[in-house]
Amino acid sequence: MIKVQFEAGKLRWKQYKHSLSRALAHAGLDAELSQNHDPGDVDYLVCEPSERSIDFSAYSNAKAVLSLWAGVENIAANKTLTQPLCRMVDNGLTEGMAEWVAGHVLRHHLGMDAHIVNPGHHWDATPPPLARNRKVGILGLGELGGPCAKTLARLNFDVAGWSRRPKRIAGIRCCSGNDGLETVLAQSSVLVLLLPLTAETENLINAARLAILPRGAFLLNPGRGQLIDDEALLNALGSGHLAHATLDVFRQEPLPPDHPFWAHPKITVTPHIAGETRPDTASQSIAENIRRKQAGEPLLHVVDREAGY
Repeated sequence: MIKVQFEAGKLRWKQYKHSLSRALAHAGLDAELSQNHDPGDVDYLVCEPSERSIDFSAYSNAKAVLSLWAGVENIAANKTLTQPLCRMVDNGLTEGMAEWVAGHVLRHHLGMDAHIVNPGHHWDATPPPLARNRKVGILGLGELGGPCAKTLARLNFDVAGWSRRPKRIAGIRCCSGNDGLETVLAQSSVLVLLLPLTAETENLINAARLAILPRGAFLLNPGRGQLIDDEALLNALGSGHLAHATLDVFRQEPLPPDHPFWAHPKITVTPHIAGETRPDTASQSIAENIRRKQAGEPLLHVVDREAGY
């Protein structure tokens, strides 16, 4: 019997208990899923990267730690973690992120706010540019950024992407390195942030880099809240250099009621829903990784602890 410990809160347990049990059985695994296994008996640990610290040393026989989230910086930084750590990659999360990004890019591209919120009944028949004439930049071309770039390219947007390491994606102009970052920033009338949070990416979007963006650019951040210098963002919006920022992630979540982002006329807040995992598809990903390990196959999506993702 494979012992799988679900180390997350009551809400997540309610969401995942049945779907993960079904996925484990469907994968042909004789597994017992619980929140109350004796730590020394646990074979696999499924956990949520919340602020609550877990003592992974108690799970000395665990073969892997499987994250429910794509972002794993909180777990990766845990000094007690010696087991392989796998981040969440699943079709539902990827599809949801691509849909959120495409929806908000189209919103700004088409100027939909001017038509939806038009108290003066102003008649302006100026058409928006075609998507092929709109340059969109995506910072981060990994498991989420790559599919988002492809989705936007299929909508005929002119897409360029940046990643730390060189990448090749058909139909996407891929850049890397410091020069590549400036190239993407300088041409992006819409910029999407989908980088992991590391020491190198924290506050990457600061005042100097915001100034590189074309005047009137739109910024979308469904990645990590700490990618952006909040004060620099507010200044860029206040000066008119940025037209609008749509933010799904924040340094503190939930976003405090008195935070200036809520009332800012050029900021849209969404409640960290862009890259939410869906229990049915996420459970399949977890079960597949356990099946692979039990069969002697390599685990999928193992985190590079030094890189942080």
